[in-house]
Amino acid sequence: MNRSTSALTAALATAGLAVLGLLLGGCKGFQQPGERQARGSLASIASLYRPRGQQPALPSLTTNAALGEFLTYAMLNQPQIEAAYFDWAGSVEKITVERSLPDPKLTFQAYIQNTLTSLMPGLMQDIPGRGKLNAAANMATAESNAKYFAFETSVLRTAFSVKQAYYQLWFLEEKIRINRQTLGLLADLERSARARNEVGQSTLQDVYRAQIEQDKITTGISNLEDSRQPLMVQLKGALGLTRGQPDPPAPAQIEYTALDLDGDKLLDTAFARSPRLKAMDSEVRLAGALIGLAGKSRNPDFSAGLQAEVYTPPFYWPQASMSLPIWRDKIAAQIAAAQAGKRSAEARLTSEQIGLTVDFAAKTYDYREITRNLTLLQDKLIPKAGTSLEIARAGYMSGQTDFFNLIDAERALLEFKLEEVEARSRREIILADLSLSIAGIAPEDAPILRPSSNDISSSATLRNSKH
Repeated sequence: MNRSTSALTAALATAGLAVLGLLLGGCKGFQQPGERQARGSLASIASLYRPRGQQPALPSLTTNAALGEFLTYAMLNQPQIEAAYFDWAGSVEKITVERSLPDPKLTFQAYIQNTLTSLMPGLMQDIPGRGKLNAAANMATAESNAKYFAFETSVLRTAFSVKQAYYQLWFLEEKIRINRQTLGLLADLERSARARNEVGQSTLQDVYRAQIEQDKITTGISNLEDSRQPLMVQLKGALGLTRGQPDPPAPAQIEYTALDLDGDKLLDTAFARSPRLKAMDSEVRLAGALIGLAGKSRNPDFSAGLQAEVYTPPFYWPQASMSLPIWRDKIAAQIAAAQAGKRSAEARLTSEQIGLTVDFAAKTYDYREITRNLTLLQDKLIPKAGTSLEIARAGYMSGQTDFFNLIDAERALLEFKLEEVEARSRREIILADLSLSIAGIAPEDAPILRPSSNDISSSATLRNSKH
């Protein structure tokens, strides 16, 4: 074969292999059921959370905005949720990577003495051992499931942070309002003390006592107003607003949470829906997949290829290789490590189940205790304290009661009113913690996968109502 013919043959062989490589580059693998399900879930969430890869239009927050609008704004805008979402999205793509064959290799081999005597382009493919790709895909699927529940947990935590700041801000305004009412009452008492002092029915000491009480209440109001800013910063952070962005409006209306579930049913819902438990369960599944992958390390890997001799066609050199998994102690150690990891994950799941039960029992007790205290304050203590203050005031004006008793009656009424506001605030925060952090019942517009119709959590009836 002359040199020009050899060069042409070499060029054609190289071009043919390059075309073959490009054709192989356009190939697609076969999706597994877990991969298809993960991609379907991701597409479903993306249509709500990041349609066309962009943040959807956020609700316009005004003073009269409902709690649901604050929650929707936060769930779409909070960067912690976005980070968890893209972690999950990346893990879904990793399933495709793990179940795919390695890229083929384009090879060249030449023999050169005084001149180029042999040129052999070729194509080589590495083939993992039997079951290894499936095991790797199962591991990536389990890891993706764990990432999803981390995303769902981030959504629920953000919703809880919004509710916590929302209720604290609202009840702060209630405390300020009650203190201002009390300040007006004390001003009336001071005028009464001055009037009695002018006619010699009391000493100037009563006037000073009234002024002292007013000074204490005024300072208390200043402290409460000063605490508004930290709470506003908490709400702003929960909404995902940065330092340079304007503060959100303070809520002008309150939405109370109505709890219509008995304790046992709510606990069943928590075990069925809690992303904390589901994340731990995914870790157990991931550990099981790691055991499967470690077990496949006994199987050898293969490589196969073909080289074509350019200068003496049609002469071909087939090539093949096989790994030799001879280090049995290494394989045994890999399997043992994976088994230990699974047992550790199972123990963490059991520990989380116990912790969830303990947290639930403590929160439900707090809820019942606060509900009893609220009933006592609203139905008995506050009405009786109000009546006692009126009696003390009438008795002071008629000279039958001294100013100390009058001030004590005023203090008791103020204390009971503030306790009632504090109890309502704690009750709402506990209900938010029960529904979101423990039971895993997401807000209505949360960008998460909805439970199936036969899931126990579909019977949950934690809701918000305006008052």
